[in-house]
Amino acid sequence: MAIKNAHIFVVEDESTIAQILIEYLSKSGFTTRHFDNGSGVVEAVKADKPDLVLLDIMLPGKNGLDVCKELRSFSSVPIFMVTGEVEEIDRLLGLELGADDYICKPFSPREVVARVKALFRRMEQAILPEPARTGFSIDTVQQRISFKNQVLDLTPTEYRLLKLFVSSHGRVYSRAQLLDLCYQHEQIMIDRVIDSHIKNLRKKLAAYLEPGQEVIHAVYGVGYRFEV
Repeated sequence: MAIKNAHIFVVEDESTIAQILIEYLSKSGFTTRHFDNGSGVVEAVKADKPDLVLLDIMLPGKNGLDVCKELRSFSSVPIFMVTGEVEEIDRLLGLELGADDYICKPFSPREVVARVKALFRRMEQAILPEPARTGFSIDTVQQRISFKNQVLDLTPTEYRLLKLFVSSHGRVYSRAQLLDLCYQHEQIMIDRVIDSHIKNLRKKLAAYLEPGQEVIHAVYGVGYRFEV
């Protein structure tokens, strides 16, 4: 995707702010579609498949956090939350729901455009092929992992686990280390929950591997090692 061909949804009920954003984005070569409430955004994303959504939190019809949550149930489209609230919880909640970034009002439209361009540049460079001996590749922006060019159907936890394993081929991790590295800090988990996720991940990988091939190996008394 070329940056200048990107299509952006501007979901903003304040008409003055929306028009300023649309004007600056258009001058930078982006195409835009404006929504002044949250009610029709989800269906429009399904139909139109934009490259980015600038999503205000406080919206009539359906608020931005609910829209973000619904979008993340089926789409990995980048989402920038736009908010006039300064409380940290609003920012964190938006990001926990799957937003990629947030922008606080009042903001500089030039800064918004710069951050949008930076995101698209990162997306163009985001698919990081791993060594040929593994066959895995990681798309850090879309948060997807492929094996031999086939996208794996992973839960967010499985994605974080496999990303960690693939990125550190051959390293042994204890269950406690995997919990620390792959779970949110506020979550309270027991070590053995990792075993369940590893079991599910192995089942999914088995569909793509050779019969009898294993890539996530148990290390007795320690934890797990990823090795092809």
